[in-house]
Amino acid sequence: MGLLKTFVLGGIHPPENKLSANQPIRALAVPSQVVVPMGQNLGAPSRPVVKRGEKVKTGQLIAEAGGFISSHLHSPVSGTIFKIDNVMDMSGYRRPAFIIKVEGDEWMDNIDRSEKLVTDVNFTPEEIVAKVKAAGIVGMGGATFPTHVKLMPPPGKKAEYLIINGVECEPYLTADHQLMLEKGAEIVVGTKLLMKALKVGKAVIGIENNKPDAIRQMNELTAGEENISVQPLRVKYPQGGEKQLIKAVTRREVPSGKLPIEVGCVVQNVGTAFAVYEAVTKNKPLIERVVTVTGKALKKPSNLKVRIGTPVSFLLEEAGGLPEDTGKIIGGGPMMGKAVATMDVPVVKGTSGILLMREDASHRPVEGPCIRCSKCTQVCPMGLEPFLLSRLARTGRFETAEQESVMDCIECGSCQYTCPANIPLLDYLRLGKNKVGAMIRARTRK
Repeated sequence: MGLLKTFVLGGIHPPENKLSANQPIRALAVPSQVVVPMGQNLGAPSRPVVKRGEKVKTGQLIAEAGGFISSHLHSPVSGTIFKIDNVMDMSGYRRPAFIIKVEGDEWMDNIDRSEKLVTDVNFTPEEIVAKVKAAGIVGMGGATFPTHVKLMPPPGKKAEYLIINGVECEPYLTADHQLMLEKGAEIVVGTKLLMKALKVGKAVIGIENNKPDAIRQMNELTAGEENISVQPLRVKYPQGGEKQLIKAVTRREVPSGKLPIEVGCVVQNVGTAFAVYEAVTKNKPLIERVVTVTGKALKKPSNLKVRIGTPVSFLLEEAGGLPEDTGKIIGGGPMMGKAVATMDVPVVKGTSGILLMREDASHRPVEGPCIRCSKCTQVCPMGLEPFLLSRLARTGRFETAEQESVMDCIECGSCQYTCPANIPLLDYLRLGKNKVGAMIRARTRK
């Protein structure tokens, strides 16, 4: 299997709880109505190009990118735009969304819906970037950064490595793992297309060694590809973080406040590589994704192929229904995910998982005083001082928090996980980042 690499600084080993591992991807039926939020990407929300009452087809453009860092949005179903209204999303905020009444399933004519593998990558870099942008693809690992922007390094910057992120280090989640097992050949073609778009000569697929079947599969599929290799990685959370993965694979370190392109790297999730394959070779926009639905009390932990806009309640029904002792429903995994306020919230482009926590596991322990053990500092993969930053955020000293590099926090939750005093460090770090981010944006607007 080769030498196992990992990142050096910090990290933890939470229980994996991969309950849905090796569950085949099942296509979920289309609901009678979908809710499609306009802000499904990092950056500016999309702008509507259709009106209430209009008929739309599956895959039709319904909102265009609202700026350079933004993405197009397509109808995941065919039917009628019932209304455009503010609807609660995964974040708990009410935001503009399309509510579409489903009528049949009529797709746009230019989309190739066949399962036949297309291996032709005879496109120019410009054509690939244009198709990726037209398809509305964003980072599928959860960050939702518009993919076409990542494929256009700023002047003076050159990508040397493409790193495909197959780590999926978040406990419980298995969507990427199963996608590699079932769509590995398509991911390899997607990787080649991304390499061509970036004009790089080397790609590395990073996979933790708790997925030996995926490592074997991807090794076999890349055996004849001299420019694509598979790198097995030692299991450690949060290895799926871009900067941690770059450090593990290349030994390069992204400087504070900088992006991966600074050290010649671009990281794309395996789900993103698959979406790029479908966009470029099949003209298929990003209208569905694989979502892990899991939890210790759930009857059928599952990996489901779900149309964007499908309510969470629909996924839970397919996985055996809501268990009686459910105390919390989390969008994402237990470390970085956030509790959802209602089962009516829709699946969006960045939804990698839905996790049900039992009542007894969903209550926070009582917070105690800090005992100065320094565990939070020892496990921080970014080399920060989480207790200091959380105290600064708690007391409103956001200028000092900025000086202490709060914006470098990747919100992995390692500090809070390891804190013996049960201090909600991650909550305060998120608050600090939110306030400091607003301060930075206000400064740049002046």
